Amino acid sequence: MEDEFAKLIRRMNPPRVMIDNDACERATVIQVDGVNRHGHLLEVVQVLKDLNLLITKAYVSSDGGYLMDVFYVTDTDGKKIRDKGTVNYLQSTLETNASFLNSMRSSVGVIPSKQHTSIELTGADRPGLLSEVSAVLTDLGCNVVNAVIWAHNARAAAVLHVTDQSSGCAIEDPERLSKIKELLCNVLRGSTDFRTPRMSISSNGVMYRERRLHQMLFADRDFERPESPKYESSRPHVTVMDCSDRDYTAVTIRSRDRPKLMFDIEYYIKHVDGFPVSSEAERQRVIVCLEAAIERRASEGLELEVCTDDRFGLLSDITRILRENGLNIRRAEIWTKGGKAKDVFFVTDVSGNPVDPKIIDLVKDQIGQTILQVKGNSDMSRKLPQETARSFFFGNFFRGRSFQNFKLIKSCS
Repeated sequence: MEDEFAKLIRRMNPPRVMIDNDACERATVIQVDGVNRHGHLLEVVQVLKDLNLLITKAYVSSDGGYLMDVFYVTDTDGKKIRDKGTVNYLQSTLETNASFLNSMRSSVGVIPSKQHTSIELTGADRPGLLSEVSAVLTDLGCNVVNAVIWAHNARAAAVLHVTDQSSGCAIEDPERLSKIKELLCNVLRGSTDFRTPRMSISSNGVMYRERRLHQMLFADRDFERPESPKYESSRPHVTVMDCSDRDYTAVTIRSRDRPKLMFDIEYYIKHVDGFPVSSEAERQRVIVCLEAAIERRASEGLELEVCTDDRFGLLSDITRILRENGLNIRRAEIWTKGGKAKDVFFVTDVSGNPVDPKIIDLVKDQIGQTILQVKGNSDMSRKLPQETARSFFFGNFFRGRSFQNFKLIKSCS
């Protein structure tokens, strides 16, 4: 009865959204207010992230059962949001009460759907892991249509959407799905790591891939790491302090800014039962989990972008070339649309050090000078922390071939 009453109150007080391009000189101001409910902030920030909007400042409050969130946002060029279609989409989407599924599924799962089959993997990171996974999928006739891969603190997680090579549809045959899982788990077991991946088939609904990656790495305890001086200089600074007079816990985060940072860190401040963090052990857990959430998407390594015509086995060929040239993939995003492929890789050498520019020249020769582009800072001068070659010349190979127990109640940045 209490849940039904809460739903009634929310239906009587739907979220109100105001979008103002005049209140601030440099940003569009988005204000959302209404009845508070668990998970609301995540949903709002998810919408902003999906539109690639940058949050330059935010004021968030949910005291007394009601919320008022104010976001100052720009597009990726630092300009206000003036496109009417985008503004209308924000208005209508933020005023809905659609909730996101929060599931903690096992480390290896295959989810059948009509458009594609979604494969989730977590395990120990090592150089060449994505290349091995891609090769197995290619051998099994699976075409990777898009994927997101993160590596953090010697752990790796991936969400891949694949289709059948011959039909272009999702793979639904149980025996074939079982074979895919068996071989991919064998790849993940190719290390001495004591955390053996598990196998399962899930029927849960679709989850945003980046949100899912956070959950998968958290479940794999990627926030645990040995203390080492090489981590300290690059780690974000998180403090957790008691505010007993206000009955909540204050969290202060200092970190180098980057896109989607707020989406990654908006996890903890107050228990959903209304009580603050109550022990030193819990305080330390909040700190290390927030640090891990910030670091997972950090752009470690040199950014390489591949744009070319899509074809079966393309990802397997690209990742093999990167592996054969001694490059370790720290993060990757794979897209295919309209017969075109756009793949982004963040790479280091196998020891986690910046990449030798001569190696990049070799890789560009093998993949294609116009197909592979080096993005962002190309001086490769920054030392990158990492847990613990040969090349083969293909010419223009591609050119001719077609915690979830806390609630954020206040944040300012």
